[in-house]
Amino acid sequence: MQNLDLDRPLVCFDLETTGVDVLKDRIVQIALIRVEPGGERRTYQTLVNPECPIPPGASAVHGIRDEHVRSAPNFAQIRSDVEEFLEGADLAGFNMVRFDLPLLENEIRREGGKFDARGRRLLDAMRIFHTMEPRNLEAAMRFYCGRELEGAHSAEADALATLDVLDAQLARYPDLPRDSEQLHAFCNPDADRYVDRTRKFRWNDQGDAVFSFGKHEGRSLREMVTNPKDRGYLEWMLGKDFPEEIKGILRDALGGVFPVRG
Repeated sequence: MQNLDLDRPLVCFDLETTGVDVLKDRIVQIALIRVEPGGERRTYQTLVNPECPIPPGASAVHGIRDEHVRSAPNFAQIRSDVEEFLEGADLAGFNMVRFDLPLLENEIRREGGKFDARGRRLLDAMRIFHTMEPRNLEAAMRFYCGRELEGAHSAEADALATLDVLDAQLARYPDLPRDSEQLHAFCNPDADRYVDRTRKFRWNDQGDAVFSFGKHEGRSLREMVTNPKDRGYLEWMLGKDFPEEIKGILRDALGGVFPVRG
């Protein structure tokens, strides 16, 4: 590290996983690079058997499939090595505050570890990137179209600018899909995991809609409708400030009509 003064070790780490749910998904590959204040570096990396199938959508992102991890250690077998590597160190990563760190903490605790990130400094390169390089429409117009956005925050000007930026992005990146269907899939890579746009409900392996938030996370709508107490919870949700899409799903479920995966 030529530009960062370290007064204690820094571990930069990254995870490849079975998905993006920090509570439920599992690690399939982990890499940690430990940098000591004096400059010495050590690296620890391994594939990890998640002890569950790796969804095809996740494999499409990182290229790791079930056969690659079949003979790899599970997380219980590497937990003590990971904890030793993290001992006394601050942490760094890219989007690790929102994703990698909570998922890693959950894996460690699931296997009986006591890792605690409190008191450690958390250096997230993505947050620095987004703070120092604005990711708004004005910045996109400047980057992709080479001109300033006149009349920013006027609805018409912003809409016109967005069309120009979208077209310029397609011109800049030849690998982007050229039709709306495929571009939709590119922009929403995990949309098929969720029942609704706000991601309050997701599909389970049986094709049923299940809660993806709150105290009932993982429970299916079909299961909850059959229990009078749980029906009351669904009815309570109808009176709260949830999007109309969610309320429509709840009303249908209470009437015996459940979402069907397309």
